Amino acid sequence: MFSRVKKSGRNEYLQIVENRRENGKVKQRVITTLGRLDELQSKGRVEALVRSLSRFSEKALLILSAKSKPKAQSKMIGPALIFERLWIQTGIRDILVRLLKDRKFEFDVERAVFLMVFHRMMVSGSDRFCYRWMRDYQINGSKGLELHHSYRAMAYLGEELKDQKDALFSPRRIKDVIEEELFLARRDLFSNVELVFFDTTSIYFEGRGGETIGQNGHSKDHRPDLKQMVVGVVLDNKGRPLCCEMWPGNTTDVKTLIPIVKRMKKRFGIQRVSIVADRGMISREVLDWLESPENNMKYILGVRMRKVTEVKRDVLSRSGRYQEIYPEKHRSQDPSPLKVKEVRMDDRRYIVCLNPVQARKDTADRQAIIESLEQTLKQGSKTLVGNKGYRKYVKIEKNSVSIDFDKVKNEERFDGKWVLRTNMNLPTAEVALRYKELWMVEQIFRKVKSLLVTRPIYHQRDDTITGHVFCSFLALVLMKELEYKLAQAGFCFEWEEIKQDLKALEEVIIEENGKRFAVRTECQGICGKVFQAVGKAVPPTIREL
Repeated sequence: MFSRVKKSGRNEYLQIVENRRENGKVKQRVITTLGRLDELQSKGRVEALVRSLSRFSEKALLILSAKSKPKAQSKMIGPALIFERLWIQTGIRDILVRLLKDRKFEFDVERAVFLMVFHRMMVSGSDRFCYRWMRDYQINGSKGLELHHSYRAMAYLGEELKDQKDALFSPRRIKDVIEEELFLARRDLFSNVELVFFDTTSIYFEGRGGETIGQNGHSKDHRPDLKQMVVGVVLDNKGRPLCCEMWPGNTTDVKTLIPIVKRMKKRFGIQRVSIVADRGMISREVLDWLESPENNMKYILGVRMRKVTEVKRDVLSRSGRYQEIYPEKHRSQDPSPLKVKEVRMDDRRYIVCLNPVQARKDTADRQAIIESLEQTLKQGSKTLVGNKGYRKYVKIEKNSVSIDFDKVKNEERFDGKWVLRTNMNLPTAEVALRYKELWMVEQIFRKVKSLLVTRPIYHQRDDTITGHVFCSFLALVLMKELEYKLAQAGFCFEWEEIKQDLKALEEVIIEENGKRFAVRTECQGICGKVFQAVGKAVPPTIREL
């Protein structure tokens, strides 16, 4: 059966008609004439009839009209679908469920942890703001979660273990078990972990910090007035986060490298580890420990050029031809220019690296400072007070202040250069490129501090502080996993572009007369490619709930 409009004179009539087969031919029979079409439309009788008939259909859509009073709610579904998929693929969900199996929490801790990790990735805001923010997203299992559940979940992640026999420098916590389980779950990817990248940063507290973690120290955030903690992150040679460590804020960088190597070998069963670390990690004690016969560690370490006499006096002045690794850029996507040369000092191997573009910039910046300093000196020495940029080029003598041109000339030797020390047998160029990969860690820290908004921290207990930072670490694991999946599929997208297009994928839930339907918006931009990369199907356009 079907409906049709029959014209009679000036009027049109709405009829219900059926097709019948008579003597091998299809004929139409009018079952009923419902009335004049214009009158039916003006009184809303067409919609009323269709809505009435829809009650007897299991597949009928909602019938809406001006007189309808449906309920409608819109939620973003794209981000949660993607990161829930990665949460499962990385094994984080299964690890948490297994660890929580015998714990008697009255709420779903795994869902609370996922909610905090997801929130860190998507938007800036405090843990308190998370519970307003989440109402705009469709997140499975989040219904019923409250702020105090997040605090208890963070405390669980930072909970100290009863067995502390392998603890070094900081106590073992639940988060350490999760990192080790993640390593084992993905061991096929990490089976050749011999080269790791390590760096640290400081994160300050709003308040007194934890019982032991919050201490005053050298602040990389330029907030020496606030207590802080030191966070170290280890990446494997593919840039994937391996583990994170947390220490009191008064811990210096040179004291962190040895404990981190010892803990890694114990925790992950890695027999051979080659370390790539920044110059802040170097001390005589560290080098002696790395080179000792019982350790025999391979390393690539940055050198403080201006503070190590041998480097400043001998290595930089040693003549020799540079090997060009990358020429100067012709396109914006080209790698930064790089030249290297090797210098041997007895049994010590140094690699001098030069960026010609940076060298020209350093020269121009210094020349601008000198020209400004000359003008300032004409106005009197008092105008120099508090200007750190001028300080290293000034010579102070009795009753006079002048430019020290010997210091200016000495500074020219450092333009565009950095120096590495290594005991590895890799080619010179490869040593320099491996060290440049350490910048991945610095990019990670920028994400931790800005994109993931790990700071400032208001918590005042070591366990919740540890859980708070570890949630950011898990967010990094998911982000790097997404980057890896996209690269495998041949895609390379900006993080902000990914978030924006995923958030544009929404689902509108409409409810009327006891029926609920979800209508999905179309994929925009790169949204479909992200779903394709992680192996997740886009939900149907319309579905009944």
